[in-house]
Amino acid sequence: MSSILINALLSSCHDPDTLFNTLRWPTDSWPDTERVEALTTFIDGIGKLPQSDTSDDGDKVAFSIAKRDIFLRKVESIIWTQCLPLLLKVSNGDGACKGKRVPDGRAEITIAVCRLLSVCINTLCDTAVSGRVARAVLPSFQLPDGETEEELPGQGEGRLGIDVAIEALSVILPALSSNEELTTSILSSALSCIKTLPDALVSKITVRLIFTLLNCYSEDGIASKLRFILEDLCSWHKSDSSNTDSPVVTERALLCLTTLSDYLFSPAKLQQHTLPQSLSYTRPDPRRSLQFWRILQDGLTHKDNVSRKRALYLLKRCVALSEDEAVEFPSSSVSSEDNEEIIFRWAPDRCKLLREFWEDYALVMETLEENQIHVVRPVLNRIHTLIQTAANDSQGVSLFHPSWLLGVYQRMFHSENKSVMREGVDHLLELQVLRRPAFSLAFSQFILGPFMDVMSESSLFHRTAGQSVGECPELGVKLQVFMVTFFSSLPQENRGPVLLQLVQRLGSQHWCAVPILFLSRALSHLPPCPLLGPDGLQALREVLRCTMITHQVLLRGAAQCFLLNSALSLTDVTLVTLDDVFSLLVHFRADESLRRGTPLWNQLCDWLADSEGSFRPCVRESADGTSTSPEGETVRGYIQQQMELFLRVPASTDQTDSVPDPGEAELLAKAILLCVDIEGRTQRSGGEQTTGVSGGMDSLLRPLLDTLSRLHTNVYLPLRKTDKSLQLLLRLLQLTPARHTPAAVLVTVSMETMVLGVVEPIQEFILRRLSGELQELCDVERAELYLSVLKEVVLMYSVLEWNHSKVQEAYFPRLLRYVLRTLEIPSVAGQVSRAVAMASLAMTCEVAALGVFNLQSETTILLVHLSSYFYSPAPPPAPPLSLVNFNQTLLKPPTAFVICHSVSEQGPLLKDWGRMAAHFIRDQWTCLGYWRRIGPPGPLELPRASGSLQAAIEALSLLPSGLVLPVLDFMASMLPQVALSEEALCVEAVTVSWKLVLGLSSNPHDFWPTLQGFVTMAFHHSLLELTKEQAPGLTIAVELMDLSQAKTGVFNVLIQHCCHTWLPSDPGSEGQSQSDAMFSSALLHLDILAEACVYGPVFRRDQRWVWSRCERETENVRDDNRDDQFPRVCVVAFLSRLQPSNQLHERLMEELVLCLLKKDEAISKSKQRYYSNSLQHRVKNRVWQTLLMLLPKLRGEFVGTVLGRVFEAGFVSNQASVKYLIEWKMVLILVQYPEHIDRLWACFSVDQEKTKTSVCTFLSVLVHLNIIMPQLKEKAVQWRKALDVILQWCFSHNFSVRLYALLALKRVWGLEGARAEAEEGAGGADGLGGLATVVKACLHQAEAMQSTGNASKNWSRIQDHFFFGVFHPVRDYSVETIFYTFPSLSEVFEDEWIPPWKFEKLVDFSQSASLPLRNPVPDLSQIQPGDWIQQDKGDQDGVERWAEVQKKMTPWRLGIQEQEPELGLVPQQRAARLGKLHSALLVVASLIDKPTNLGGLCRTCEIFGASALVLDSLRHVSDKHFQALSVSSELWLPLLEVKPVELADFLQLKKREGYCIVGVEQTANSQSLKDYKFPVKTLLLLGNEREGIPANLLQLLDVCVEIPQQGVIRSLNVHVSAALLVWEYTQNGC
Repeated sequence: MSSILINALLSSCHDPDTLFNTLRWPTDSWPDTERVEALTTFIDGIGKLPQSDTSDDGDKVAFSIAKRDIFLRKVESIIWTQCLPLLLKVSNGDGACKGKRVPDGRAEITIAVCRLLSVCINTLCDTAVSGRVARAVLPSFQLPDGETEEELPGQGEGRLGIDVAIEALSVILPALSSNEELTTSILSSALSCIKTLPDALVSKITVRLIFTLLNCYSEDGIASKLRFILEDLCSWHKSDSSNTDSPVVTERALLCLTTLSDYLFSPAKLQQHTLPQSLSYTRPDPRRSLQFWRILQDGLTHKDNVSRKRALYLLKRCVALSEDEAVEFPSSSVSSEDNEEIIFRWAPDRCKLLREFWEDYALVMETLEENQIHVVRPVLNRIHTLIQTAANDSQGVSLFHPSWLLGVYQRMFHSENKSVMREGVDHLLELQVLRRPAFSLAFSQFILGPFMDVMSESSLFHRTAGQSVGECPELGVKLQVFMVTFFSSLPQENRGPVLLQLVQRLGSQHWCAVPILFLSRALSHLPPCPLLGPDGLQALREVLRCTMITHQVLLRGAAQCFLLNSALSLTDVTLVTLDDVFSLLVHFRADESLRRGTPLWNQLCDWLADSEGSFRPCVRESADGTSTSPEGETVRGYIQQQMELFLRVPASTDQTDSVPDPGEAELLAKAILLCVDIEGRTQRSGGEQTTGVSGGMDSLLRPLLDTLSRLHTNVYLPLRKTDKSLQLLLRLLQLTPARHTPAAVLVTVSMETMVLGVVEPIQEFILRRLSGELQELCDVERAELYLSVLKEVVLMYSVLEWNHSKVQEAYFPRLLRYVLRTLEIPSVAGQVSRAVAMASLAMTCEVAALGVFNLQSETTILLVHLSSYFYSPAPPPAPPLSLVNFNQTLLKPPTAFVICHSVSEQGPLLKDWGRMAAHFIRDQWTCLGYWRRIGPPGPLELPRASGSLQAAIEALSLLPSGLVLPVLDFMASMLPQVALSEEALCVEAVTVSWKLVLGLSSNPHDFWPTLQGFVTMAFHHSLLELTKEQAPGLTIAVELMDLSQAKTGVFNVLIQHCCHTWLPSDPGSEGQSQSDAMFSSALLHLDILAEACVYGPVFRRDQRWVWSRCERETENVRDDNRDDQFPRVCVVAFLSRLQPSNQLHERLMEELVLCLLKKDEAISKSKQRYYSNSLQHRVKNRVWQTLLMLLPKLRGEFVGTVLGRVFEAGFVSNQASVKYLIEWKMVLILVQYPEHIDRLWACFSVDQEKTKTSVCTFLSVLVHLNIIMPQLKEKAVQWRKALDVILQWCFSHNFSVRLYALLALKRVWGLEGARAEAEEGAGGADGLGGLATVVKACLHQAEAMQSTGNASKNWSRIQDHFFFGVFHPVRDYSVETIFYTFPSLSEVFEDEWIPPWKFEKLVDFSQSASLPLRNPVPDLSQIQPGDWIQQDKGDQDGVERWAEVQKKMTPWRLGIQEQEPELGLVPQQRAARLGKLHSALLVVASLIDKPTNLGGLCRTCEIFGASALVLDSLRHVSDKHFQALSVSSELWLPLLEVKPVELADFLQLKKREGYCIVGVEQTANSQSLKDYKFPVKTLLLLGNEREGIPANLLQLLDVCVEIPQQGVIRSLNVHVSAALLVWEYTQNGC
């Protein structure tokens, strides 16, 4: 048609040049797209006209040669003056897009200009012109220096944007096929751009340039270019395989390979049929490249799902090609490149086995994309098949490389679904094939790499359902077995190196505490074997020193225990020295794992004793400078040499050395104690007397004792030597106290005896040094050492009268006088002396607070006068009582003052001055706190008290968080004095203190002491007596309880303090009135007690094993009350001590009962249904446990007032454990107060709609009527009432109700039935009137259930159930039954069971006859939980059937009868007749094969006005499933047929027509549907239901759009996804 139009124009227009010039546009303007297309059509039409010498041949228009030359010159000018300048404008974003959205207008004009450029080049047919144009465009593909790839689309002056240059070059390439040099340059530039440009342009380059370039070549050219591309991609991937950009390289290499897959994987026999013999087999075979397979394997485990899809697609193509060729690969005549390993093999004779293997492999990898465990789990057996196939392949060379199997596991490890990840870990841990040495060795690097990475996920170690507290999680058990199997299967020579790498891996990356714990546990179970040498112990040190340093203390301590066990069983003692061993042991902390006297300590002693003489000798330098290496070195010999080296300090006159590192002293002290205990255990095992322990210790410590004895007399003793000797003495004194066994006591006594001989020179030396000799900055740290030693020595020997008298009458008074004199004369030069003096004063106060000094001693008298220092009169301008010495700070000395070190060492010392100044302030408050305890009794004057509190608040802001305990201690004595008069100040004090506590929540070392100090201060007994409005700290109680929900043990501190405050264990000399006043404050804070009654475990059930196991491992080194059951134990002990005779106690119990009932009713009335072992269930269970425990202490009148609420609770739908407690309470109340029996009968008269199945609760009470009957007055009357009530429920429609009623009938009839029958037979007045027959019939029916299946089982179960069998409500009433036995028998989780020993552990617990601790008979505790669960769940409220009825719509306005005339028209005409409009949206569904999805999609497209729907076959329209969902929409919607194999060409065609190809796929670069704006001309490509969009079509997409999701399931149905996108397209106004 264009040629006819051009002929018509030329015939009517006498001047074609005028028409040509009219269609051109000025170079400085922006033309319409239509104008460009018109010029394109004009040039194309003119160029096709025939050439002749004349132009007047009638109807036919022709060009003369002259005119054609002129025309060609004008066409060439169009290229240089119109096309390229306009493309440059488009690149730079100049001009307007003529009212269209910028992306749409820019794309349209670019396509139009490129078509014009293509027509011009084709018209010219001049390769020189096309070459010049290509060279003009080619620089746009090279990024200038300093310019980033994000600077797009324009890239600078005179250069096209990359996207514009791609389109321009793609239309030029067909004309350049003969120019080998230029096309090679273009290909190189394209590959370079693939490596550097953004992802959005990589696909475009691949498809538009490389694909087009290959299409222009002959087979020979294709082969050379393919080889060039393949080598470039493989070398790029190989060079970047170790870089962080490797995933990007893999992703882009896979994109290119997928695009070229049709060229790369063309079968050889096809090439033979289509090519001459000389050109066959010229294309490169990527299967021969090892790096190609590395790319595929990296792609299969890539984080991007599109890359994984491409890699799997390429793998399938390789397998299909190998099967089609049916030849051995690699052939025996062709070796692999550089003799590299072969990852892929094919053997024609085993084709079936290979095909099945790769089919299973592809199925597994595709299924893992689902990320849903219920989809993945069924195909896991295919993994077993894969493994067995690979393992059983023993015919020559293995056909299946193990790396393919590792890829499956790695894919599962990287899954977003933690369940799939866990399933993969479980599957690998159970892999039996690892028992083979070859496989275990092949898997070793995978275990050390990806497997260790996934094991760092803490959630994998959650406990599974059905496991008890204390049981190891299932994964932990499997990990232990796996480690043993794996290392046992490794070849002997590889075990040590693999274990070393594993331990090094533990120390080289961040690990959470839980994975480290279980990995350490697994290592500790490895069979004893000498595998670790010095490098292994060094790696273990790194784990202890670096990896675990920030872990929670409890977890870290347990892991340390496991690691030490591992070290003892796996160390090769012949390779390590004792230096290596003790350097490791020094990192095991005594307060966390390795404490003297524990089983772990004893195990270590035995190991050292057994290994003695086998350690590799240490090479040391002797005193004469020679090196020695003793053979068969013993622990004692090693320690003696270490002691000699430790105390060998060169003589020096410098008295200003810094304090030595205490690490050496720590190591030597631990070694000495180990040696002593080793020798003691050896003597005991040999039957020898242990009297030699003191002699052995004396010989070890003799060099130290000699040095200590000369401290006071030898003034020439080097300062460094005295420091080291005191450090060693201090650590020995701190580590020695362990009196768990007689042997440990003997060692402790021996130590004390030996040190006693040098205690006097030590004290004399330290007091002399503290009294004025410490003047330098570095002496502050030395003073801390001296004071620590002095404190230990004084406390140890205070029982000795001669030493005690000398200490308190001579040593300390002399020190205190010097201290006070120093503090009263401040000076800049004396700052160090003041710091040392204040530290000495604080230490003296700490020792005095422990009761070492007599109250009449001179030391105590001097301490009492501390008030004159802190509260000193001030000059007249200041207040009369100025707090001038509160919070006094040290003045930072000038640099010149620091003379004790070189210039390079002054910096750290001056930086440490802040710590010294903080300790100076802390020591002041230590002294103030002690002075408040021993000073004048009674409160301070208000101005002094408020001023002191203000100073304390200021100190909290000055001091580090770990040093505030003395301040909080002082504030505890100040707050009660000013609480009523200075409310704002008190609130500020409490608020600041609480914020400080919260800031320490992640620092367990300082958090717990600070929390204890805060609670003591904020909840002082004087403050507890105030109301909540008056007491400043009580508002923090709610926040403290909230914190306890996240940190176990917090609430324990509060409830223990409050209980001991309200009801002290030892009231002492306090009068009754004062005790009652303290107890009455509990009534003001009933919420704390109520919260303690219902407080429960903080940790989830799946985390309980971790903590219970940690407690077990570290029980010998822990001493705290952080058990999450402790609050309930504590409050039960508190309640057990309450006396009903005390009115305050009685009032508290009654108000607590009302409060707990209110909690229970609030849960019952809430609309939220609670499930078994949910929080609501646990709270209700704890409420009724407490109510049951309090029952014997309550007044009868009060019980009568709350009985109605107890009965009301019976009508509520409760869990079984709660029901048992409520029923038990009802029985006990009726036994104790039988006058309320009529209220029980009234419960059976309640509306049946309300009772439903909850009547089972009251029937259960009647089962125990035999216990209630003896207390009733009119027994016969009450028995008859019970019979009447039960009989009416024996005929209930509910099976459970009938079952309970029959059981109650059987028990009640057994009480008086025989008597009643006898009376009826005798004609007595109390006869049953024929009821006996009915009762017997009912009981006979119940007993006859044995032939009715499940009914018989249920009847037997309910009779054997513990609550109706062994249990006796009165006899079994005890704390053990309520809190331990009942929960264990009623399916309550184990963490709710409180064993009796926890109550016995508390000295405050009070047993009584009415409330015994343990059950007097063991019958109940010996039975197992039954499987009968009371069915009391009420029926769900019915839902209105017709609440909402879906309204169906008839399609459009026509009925079926009215449609007949329209069916002869095409769909567009039919729709137009009805006034329907179409959009430009084109929906392509050629990849969808399910008729139901296609029918629904057709309906959606028709409703929202899509222009057409593309199917793979129009035969779907006649399918009944299609028609069922399309509901005639195919009559109104254009349908096109495009086969899947034709889809790539179809998309290319539509792209040239200006369509934007949009795919629905989740990729790394996908755009969210809610953010994406659809172009008007949009082609929506939908993927297959299972596989999605094939990998070879992904690169044709312009954009991928994904639907935001919030659920677990990964994908929507394809019809639903399409409907969402079509709707969003219409919402964009397209």
